[in-house]
Parts: sequence; C-alpha cells; structure tokens
Amino acid sequence: MIRVLVVDDDFRVARIHVGFVQRVPGFEVVGVAHSGAEALVAVEELAPDLLLLDLYLPDRFGLDLLADVHAGSHPCDAIVITAAKEGDAVRAAIRLGVTDYLLKPFGFADLEDRLRRYEAQRAVLARAEVSDQSDIDRALSRNATRGGSASVPKGLSPETARLVQSALREASGPLSATDVAEVIGVSRVSARRYLEHFASRDEAVVRLRYGSTGRPERLYEWTG
Repeated sequence: MIRVLVVDDDFRVARIHVGFVQRVPGFEVVGVAHSGAEALVAVEELAPDLLLLDLYLPDRFGLDLLADVHAGSHPCDAIVITAAKEGDAVRAAIRLGVTDYLLKPFGFADLEDRLRRYEAQRAVLARAEVSDQSDIDRALSRNATRGGSASVPKGLSPETARLVQSALREASGPLSATDVAEVIGVSRVSARRYLEHFASRDEAVVRLRYGSTGRPERLYEWTG
C-alpha cells in the first residue's frame, strides 16, 4: 500500500481529499495535517510515501515545508494540490521535484489519474535496476497512464505538457495562449506550441475570438 499524508488547512477540503484517496485501491491515508508544523511531526511519526500538499498553510508556505521534509530523516514524494496559479509557485514546485501539480477545484477522476501515474512511477523505480530507456521514460511520466497526454513530440517537455493540460482542464472556459502562459509561467509562444499539440490530437478544441481589428485570437478548450 502507498501511504498518503493529506496536508491542507481547510478541514472540509481535507476530508474530501481523504475520501478521494480511499477510493483508489493500493492507497491508504495514514494521517491528516492542517499546518506545516503538524505536517513535519506527522512525516516523522508516520513515514508516508506521498504528501498531498496544499501550498497555502497558516504557518508557512507549502514548498518551504517540502524542502524541510526532503532534508529530514523521512523524505517523501509530493503531489501539490492548491489554488496557487502563480508561475513562480509552479516553477519552484518543479525545482523541488514534485510528482504532480493539481489546481483546485478538481474531481475524483483528476486525482485518481495523478495517483495512478505516481503508482506506475514507483513500480518502475522499485526495481534494483531499470532495464532500458523506456523504463526511465515511464518513471519520468513521459508515457501517460490515462489519455496519452504526457506522450509529447521531441522538443516538448512532458512536465510542461501536464501543466498546460491541468490549466485547460481546470479552466471555467476556453483559454488563450497568453492566459495559459500566465498560469504556468512560460512564454506565450511556448504555451501555444503545447496548445496546438493538444489540438492536433483532438484533446483540445480551438475557437476563434474576433476583435474589432487584426487577426482573430485562438482560444483552446480541453476535450480529452
């Protein structure tokens, strides 16, 4: 069983996330923490494999907490679950090696997808030695377990592709390349490359927004 610690200051939201995790076979919730201080104690006492980590905690920023966890005696993996859309937060999370970054609000299927990808990654890395490059690619999530969206052409990053996918899936309506760039912290040109990739796979639909002058703006909406 993969041992999960839920870290969220909102008691109601934490209960929802606990319920989601308990619905996924192979995962168990070993504890819940509502602050950074509680989380550090829980990590030492419970030795979880995975944190479901909110970033906005009452006593400290979640990524600062994660850095301390990594430096402690029981380092563990983390999936960030947050409303934080700032590019700086996303980039910092990637630098800290988070397994995934999921924007609130989300449904059960979204979290289940991330947990299954994490489970597949752990299975590969549990071996004494990887057999070939494909194992490493799977461990780095270059092959998605659902939807195929993490499999991207040469020159595109699977990690950035997942962030673009999350931005589209969590949006309340279609987004432009500029919108996505601001959410995940990349350039507009880069965001558009990923958006066009998803559109070419029929995982995103393109709509045109006409202004008073100039070329129409391309808007993207997730369909996958």
